[in-house]
Amino acid sequence: TCSIECASFSDDPTMYYIVGTAIAIPQESEPKDGRLLIFEVIDRKLILKAQKDIKGAPYQIKSFNGKLLAGINSKIELFRLSDSDAGHMELVSECCHRGHILVLYLQTRGDFIVAGDLMRSISLLTYKQVDGQIEEIARDFNANWMTAVDILDDDTFLGAEGYFNLFTVRKNTDATSDEERARLEVVGEYHLGDMVNRFQRGSLVLRSSDTPTTDTIIFGTVNGMIGVLAVLSKEEYDFLLKVQTALNSVIKGVGGLRHEDWRSFENERTQGSRPPKGFIDGDLIESFLDLRREKMEEVCKEIGDVTVEELSRRIEELQR
Repeated sequence: TCSIECASFSDDPTMYYIVGTAIAIPQESEPKDGRLLIFEVIDRKLILKAQKDIKGAPYQIKSFNGKLLAGINSKIELFRLSDSDAGHMELVSECCHRGHILVLYLQTRGDFIVAGDLMRSISLLTYKQVDGQIEEIARDFNANWMTAVDILDDDTFLGAEGYFNLFTVRKNTDATSDEERARLEVVGEYHLGDMVNRFQRGSLVLRSSDTPTTDTIIFGTVNGMIGVLAVLSKEEYDFLLKVQTALNSVIKGVGGLRHEDWRSFENERTQGSRPPKGFIDGDLIESFLDLRREKMEEVCKEIGDVTVEELSRRIEELQR
């Protein structure tokens, strides 16, 4: 089994469980044959309703606008559910997009599709319903070995790669040339120190209805770590960046290791490490609450125009 999804289709509100499988042969570098199986739960039993033979392994399947989107080896293929001449349900291929190495991860929003490739980083595509085609809008031309992807908003996308880094890319909506618009701009880089294999929108705490909500994404890693990414406003980011800089100045790292060096982005293609950007280290920010009073005052003096009590209150609000 390569993937699983719970979804309904256009004109059919029934919830189905779709399972993607592949036949793995040791002599083959990648599976050449696979299947998409559609199950329905009837009287607490899984009943096979339809199956589709495919050429490759469906590494990722996603419900998409009443249809089924699948990353099958080097292509992204869209299927619809219809009735066959014999009166049975069947999956019919509607369109596909080629030109990838291995499509391992898919995320969707509206008609937009974000694909995470084995080694070609992130691609942004759109499904044109009138033409019945999937077209690429832009891509990140860096050679990142992807381990997870997600969508932050209509223009910004999140990725995790195999060298324990997180990064964000953004559409060049204000670009003046087609070449610039076809390139996703890297706006954030951060060394996490562990390999992320899953992003999921949600929260680790129960929120009351009267609490201001911040958009958060939970992530899990191969070593069992669970963390949270929160989307900050420009004002919040600028303020916390000052706090982070002040903490780096006041708190000395163990063995002389600078915190900024640890969080610097580095992989096989970079010429040395690059300073982190576009991310705030929440663990470092929260460490302010554990400092002695004189150290707290020293941090606030570095920031300027903020008291220990006010900064403590703002950090405690972020924790919630």
